[in-house]
Amino acid sequence: MAQYTVVPVRRSRELKNFINLPWDLYKDDDLWVPPLKSQVKQLLTPGKHPFWEHAERELFLLMDGDRPVGRIAAIVDRNHNKYHNEKAGKWGFFECVNDPVGAGMLFAAAQAWLEEKGQEYMHGPFNPSTNYEIGMLVEGWQSSPTLMMTYNPEYYASLVESSGQAKEKDLYAYLFEEGWHLPGWLSKMAKRVKERNNVTLRQLDMSRINQEVQLMNQLYCEAWADNWGFIPASDAEIAIQAKELKQIIDPEFATFLYHKGEPIGVSVVLPDANFLLKKFNGKLGLTSILKALWYKSKMVGSRFILLGIKPGYRRLGVPLLAAEQAMRRGYEKGHKYMEVSWTLEDNRMVNELLNKLGGDLYRRYRIYRKDF
Repeated sequence: MAQYTVVPVRRSRELKNFINLPWDLYKDDDLWVPPLKSQVKQLLTPGKHPFWEHAERELFLLMDGDRPVGRIAAIVDRNHNKYHNEKAGKWGFFECVNDPVGAGMLFAAAQAWLEEKGQEYMHGPFNPSTNYEIGMLVEGWQSSPTLMMTYNPEYYASLVESSGQAKEKDLYAYLFEEGWHLPGWLSKMAKRVKERNNVTLRQLDMSRINQEVQLMNQLYCEAWADNWGFIPASDAEIAIQAKELKQIIDPEFATFLYHKGEPIGVSVVLPDANFLLKKFNGKLGLTSILKALWYKSKMVGSRFILLGIKPGYRRLGVPLLAAEQAMRRGYEKGHKYMEVSWTLEDNRMVNELLNKLGGDLYRRYRIYRKDF
């Protein structure tokens, strides 16, 4: 019989156990994509990642004797609470064996810490906010996740729900598979929107990537300002995003839209580099570099990760133009699939468009909530 204890992460060895735990839990799961351990460590470490300049956290390990079998992070994001004028605690980085008793102990520890910090409810998973990986997979285990999307076993939902949490919001992922073609009506409408409304498009300029990412973020903030869960990223976070994007982005798949010379929108599609991450198995080194060079040409999928159009221009049909541009290029490049993710379950306009285009709603991710 399991003898569980929950301990806060204080020492480097405990942090190492926290980071390494998924390799034990997912060792027989071929769909799981190992993250880069160095990136996870940086993201979790105050002083190493700028997210913690406006947030604080406590990490907990669930121990069965001297063996780690679960983990959770309790997070207070001051930027979120200030922007939304609330006292919301977050939880994330959750992993656990299939035991509601152990999982309940982890959630209880997170709740107690968040209540001590004066929070009024908790919700998650956020790893660690909406600007990073979020959501628990509750539907769609037929294939590996795409870049920067979460993955977990099917039993995780029951562990969360047994701890007294309930659905707050679902997020959707749509799949466009090989053989899909742009509908003729979409290309015609996109051309009409472009010509009638004096809309122009340009690709990302890699020679000024830092400024381009700043512009992306500006447009994203204006487009998403009133959406559920939105939090503006700090300048330091944007700088890290620019550095990471530079490694994988294809400038042909990052498009800025202009109306009479004024930037009004942005769309970004990233290659699905999870194919490579599987080969790295969490480590970067000379072998990883060689694998990247060898396998890069074998990446055949992509993720449509960002579409932001300023509110005043959406009714002109500009989202149609941006979607047509991104998806057409993907299939001209020979991509065998494109995932569009994530969209909010109550974003009717976008979800209806993706359905009309022939997208398959093949995955759902859930944010859970518990009021104290």
